[in-house]
Amino acid sequence: MKVLFHRYGSIVEPDILAAFDQLNIEVIKDEMEIEQKNIDPEVRISTLAELILENRPDFVFTINFFPYISEICEKLNVLYAALSVDCPVLEIYSEAIRNKCNRIFLFDYAQYESVVNENPEGIFYLPLASNTDRWDAIDVPKDQDGRILYKYNVSFIGSLYTEKSPLRRAKLSDLNSGYIDGVLAGAGRFTDLSLVEEVLKAKPEITGFLKEGLGDVWKRFDIGPAVIDVDEYVSIMQVLGFELTARDRISLLRSIASLQSNSALIGDKTRYLKDADDSLLCVFTRSDARDISGSVSIHGGVSTHDEMPRVFKQSKINLNPTMRCIKTGLPQRIWDIMGCGGLLLTNYQSEIPEYFEIGEDLLCYENEKDCRELIAYFLEHDTEREAIAKSGYDKVKALHTYVVRMAQMINKIYPE
Repeated sequence: MKVLFHRYGSIVEPDILAAFDQLNIEVIKDEMEIEQKNIDPEVRISTLAELILENRPDFVFTINFFPYISEICEKLNVLYAALSVDCPVLEIYSEAIRNKCNRIFLFDYAQYESVVNENPEGIFYLPLASNTDRWDAIDVPKDQDGRILYKYNVSFIGSLYTEKSPLRRAKLSDLNSGYIDGVLAGAGRFTDLSLVEEVLKAKPEITGFLKEGLGDVWKRFDIGPAVIDVDEYVSIMQVLGFELTARDRISLLRSIASLQSNSALIGDKTRYLKDADDSLLCVFTRSDARDISGSVSIHGGVSTHDEMPRVFKQSKINLNPTMRCIKTGLPQRIWDIMGCGGLLLTNYQSEIPEYFEIGEDLLCYENEKDCRELIAYFLEHDTEREAIAKSGYDKVKALHTYVVRMAQMINKIYPE
């Protein structure tokens, strides 16, 4: 089997390449876009078309869906497989989603349901995965009994979404700004976007003044002909959804950091912390985190393939607050924490029971109070904590690697 892999620098591309290699799939790489981000569209199209005609692959593959690649593949009568690793992805609502060449794989089941009827034969649900072989190769210090010498108590790696929230750049009147704050305050009482969706559908004028207030920023959301109301979707997901995610994360981290790392919480368990940051909470982010205070240390961002797994492995507890736009699915952070053998403490997502046992493979919190209580308990109970982390790791390694996922993807592309 031969695959033409159009690469643009996604962090999971090396893991997909390794999986294709283990499955003995020949890969032709189109890597022009990795280093050249402003390629003329005509050059990009002609280059890819020439590679397809020259190599005659069984299918073209990308991380995330590119409408223009779908159009090329449709014209050249070659299959196009796209594995979505992000959510929201506005491009999946392009009219190009209907092309017969498409074999599109979405990891959030709610997202899959929102678009599958546009192309029932070409859109599939497929969860994400982890490359445990990569993470296994990264060693961390251990004591003479083989136990990890932890460096961190509770860690969070990721964006706070403060810099990603378009709403923070919108120019709104005091009246409209107050209206939006009211909507967000109400939505903050829920864990999803249902209230936001209901309000914006009932009051389409909100989308109008958000679009006007964002001006040129809105232009980057243009995907051409679409199968949905793009403006409404952008208002819900990319504007209010991102802002709610920022507020959720800051509130959660503040709540955790307010706990004191004293004997009542951690006891004498710090003996396993060597050369450690003994703050209760360590936040690794490129976002502005000055709003978080308490027993917390703020670090910069970490490299995905080297520093990130070391933090996951050397943290007693790893946090995953899923962004609001991922309605049911499991984000990449979940799979990689567990694939590194770290203990995962995550908000509940409805797809979690499809793959894992809560309390056996991972921990789930319902609210901030529940999260704090779980942290306090499991920082005091090493054996239970490490057993859960080990169980989660074993399950990911056995059932949820990228080799397994790519085999599942190919079986759906070429059903018996």
